[in-house]
Amino acid sequence: MTVLGSGAVLLGIVGCVVPVVPGPIVSYLSLLLISVAAGWSVYSAPTLVILAILAIGATVLDSVLPAVSSRRAGAGRAGIWGSVLGMLIGTIFFPPFGMIIGAFLGALLFEIVFNPENRAPVKAAMGVFKGTLFATLLKLLVAGIIGFYFVRGAIQSFSAA
Repeated sequence: MTVLGSGAVLLGIVGCVVPVVPGPIVSYLSLLLISVAAGWSVYSAPTLVILAILAIGATVLDSVLPAVSSRRAGAGRAGIWGSVLGMLIGTIFFPPFGMIIGAFLGALLFEIVFNPENRAPVKAAMGVFKGTLFATLLKLLVAGIIGFYFVRGAIQSFSAA
């Protein structure tokens, strides 16, 4: 179970930057795996509930923050999709900074091409970029916290055995 949990933590962290995988939720599965393996004695129920709420909240905010910040900056739907696509392409082809640069360039390009009536595509792209970046950092923070609890719980369950 510890190996599966470790894989879930790693996949969850990767999922924080890959748009398709709900990173914090996948990371949270590691806590459930180590809990089952240790007979539910590693974490208290309130700890599991709080971390579940954080994982779900970060995942929901990942969908909401880019849309809210982009709307405030005047971006359209194309800018949001361009940001996500640019982040994905940047992550794959130009790590580690490709995610950041790709999000901005994707939003800008899609705003120019698919929303030509927008007179401030750079401002719109910055809005999308800020929301996407903040949501990604929030997911990474939550997945990191969950990863910390997983490692601590794994050590605790090994020392108790």
